[in-house]
Amino acid sequence: MTNTMFRTALMGATMLMGVSAAPAFAQESAQEAETDGEPGNVIVVTATRRALSLQDVPMNVSAIGADELADQRLNDIRDLGAFTPGITITDTGPRGAGTIVMRGLSADDSSTFADNGNSAIGIYLGEVPLYFDFKLIDMARVEVLLGPQGTLYGLGTLAGAIRYIPERPDPTKISGSVHARAFAMEQSKDIGHVFDGVINLPIISDLLAFRSATGYFYDPGFIDYPFTVQTIGVSLPQPGPASNPLGTPAQQAANLKRERDVNYGKTFTTRNQLGLTLDTTKVYLTYAFQEVKTEGRQANGGGVLGEGRYEGPWRVLEPATRRAHLLSLEVEAQIGDFAQLISSTAYTKTTNQGSVDVTDLLLDLDYGYEGFPAFTGFTRSNASTKQFNQEIRLLSTHGGPFNWVLGAFYNNSNSRNSYREFIPGFGASPTGTAFGVIPNADDNEYASFGRNSIKERAIFGELTYNVTPEWQITGGLRYYGYDLERFGGSTLPYFDGPVASDDDIPSSQGQASASGVVYKANTSYKFGDDALVYLTYSTGYRLGGANTGAAPCVLPLNLNQQNICALPNELFYSPDETENIELGVRASMFDKRLSMNLSVFQVNWDGIQLASATEFGGIGILTNGGAARNRGFDVSFRAQITPEFSLRGNYSYLDAQLTADVPNLLQIRNSQVASVRPKFVRVGVFDGDRLPGSAKHSGSIAADYVVPVGDNSELKLNWTATYTGNILSRVGNRGFGETLPDYLTHRAAITYQMGDSYEVSLFANNLTNEYAVTGISNDRSRFGFVNGGVISRYYGRSVLTPRVIGIEARLRY
Repeated sequence: MTNTMFRTALMGATMLMGVSAAPAFAQESAQEAETDGEPGNVIVVTATRRALSLQDVPMNVSAIGADELADQRLNDIRDLGAFTPGITITDTGPRGAGTIVMRGLSADDSSTFADNGNSAIGIYLGEVPLYFDFKLIDMARVEVLLGPQGTLYGLGTLAGAIRYIPERPDPTKISGSVHARAFAMEQSKDIGHVFDGVINLPIISDLLAFRSATGYFYDPGFIDYPFTVQTIGVSLPQPGPASNPLGTPAQQAANLKRERDVNYGKTFTTRNQLGLTLDTTKVYLTYAFQEVKTEGRQANGGGVLGEGRYEGPWRVLEPATRRAHLLSLEVEAQIGDFAQLISSTAYTKTTNQGSVDVTDLLLDLDYGYEGFPAFTGFTRSNASTKQFNQEIRLLSTHGGPFNWVLGAFYNNSNSRNSYREFIPGFGASPTGTAFGVIPNADDNEYASFGRNSIKERAIFGELTYNVTPEWQITGGLRYYGYDLERFGGSTLPYFDGPVASDDDIPSSQGQASASGVVYKANTSYKFGDDALVYLTYSTGYRLGGANTGAAPCVLPLNLNQQNICALPNELFYSPDETENIELGVRASMFDKRLSMNLSVFQVNWDGIQLASATEFGGIGILTNGGAARNRGFDVSFRAQITPEFSLRGNYSYLDAQLTADVPNLLQIRNSQVASVRPKFVRVGVFDGDRLPGSAKHSGSIAADYVVPVGDNSELKLNWTATYTGNILSRVGNRGFGETLPDYLTHRAAITYQMGDSYEVSLFANNLTNEYAVTGISNDRSRFGFVNGGVISRYYGRSVLTPRVIGIEARLRY
């Protein structure tokens, strides 16, 4: 979507207490790794590559266990933001995996379109890095690690990492679960539903087992498109004049139709594992697949045509299909008494196909397209990424005062994208004939493609010295290097000739490479069993890349004609880097009935990768510029008030701002008056400007009450409130940026549970039906702009999901 958009321009860490576990397999489930206390009173995490209780981890990690994932109905990554301190995740519907911002490390504009990739963070399924919102079924836990992690993980990270830890095949018994959910959603005509199940089958007792988790999720959607054209290129998208754009009822009936609940989501997901368990070795072969389909944005147009809060003004449906395949082999083997070998080999493929209304973007070019009354434009985009990665780690098990981790990482990623803009009927129209266009069968107005190949190599490791049983010091180092090749270009088929495939598009290629070193220093001290203090200094990076959407400019340029090209400094962008300093405290008191976690941090960010546009043609690109300083604190707690009543909560404060100017970053409309020239101008952002995309204040609080029913049953009552502070849509709100207001949501559930095998729940999300704007596309300078009598619908606002009320049941065996 970047080319299109710019062409004109847990419950925060669940602080459960326990004692340290001995070194264990890094992928042990929380249940397997519990070594003391009653089941459920400890969450064991493997963020440090050793199994430790959450309270004993000397770094900023939060974890959401399997029970909380189920109780709060956290379906995927978009649901995690409200329950995890230090992270903002914008839910813009099923079109994407969500826009994730850790500790404010984002300088890009907000959008009604979510990310399908984010190189600032690492997302792992098991040991495999893959940016995709896999459904959270049959997960032992989700771990969120804030701060750079490049000295412990194969994938280098700028801001942090999110780890999905799946349950593993169990060769000792047959087990599984069945789960169903049905729910009604405000503004939706259909009933949503979820069906998923897990089965674990021993094939050879105590040796080999198969485990499968499969589900289907139907989100009915709640956004209508009431003004879609009946026939693209024939029907009038604006039947009336600018003073009455929708025309008479008869004109509307002849040209327009309402499409209902277009932002629905249909998701099929499956994860299948074959597990081999030997005395000192575990092997897991995994195949996972997920497909998500939708037909529209989760957004409105700000009322530009009088549409309501849950209506979008766009002229065509905007479908999208996302798929992910993953095939991996993970091996964990003990090498004598010396070390444990952990190997992860994986092949992944993701594909994204989509279409959006591009009419307003093309009208904004002032080519005179508005002279064709039936002018309606749409896009088709196809993007795919194939990735092979290999990670090998050695983890010391020899005991003594020194512990160490040593690893090597290789990643070969190949991405392809193909993008087209179509305006049916234009070529054969009198307006098109007058333009002197070269006809083509599809009325393809603009075409581009890009291919990117990155090969990354890294060696990383950490060494820990236990000075005393209470005091440890850790140092980490990572060396990385990468080679990049780019190949791509763009063309205007109406003037350059028809395009049958990407091979017909003028193209260019280029290479780039870079290398660097990041490092980490950490120390912690334990004050008995009830308190731990840690201090961390670490650095991180994000790989650079290539901008493939435009061919290089052939210099000198003829400024008397339209030029769509990239200048030499616009073809590539470099890595950006962070420096993270953090002081944290984990503590418990009152016989562990109250536990707390506090961290204070500052992140210095340099060479920021920023979304921008080429000087000629406004093609969307990334560039480097500026520096920022993000500082704040996170606090979370858990209190067991009585045996039946408990409270959990978290709060985050974030002050994220630029510390250096970035001149001429933003391209905006100069005026809403069509005759004003220049039509577009560039504005800069400045030292002290607040960064967009993340809330300065955020938090949540949850109350749980358990009522025993009989000898083997209980009634669980839950209420959770989540607060999201205001968010800027653009750096410093420069160039018509906006402040998205804060909002407070509530969710509640009543669950009847019979032993460990059966439960049924009544639940409600967004109980008060709060309306909130979660993202903005483009800016207010585009809102209601009249170009040749046509009212622009370029501006968009993504909105929060309205109230949901439902029932669900779960059976375990």
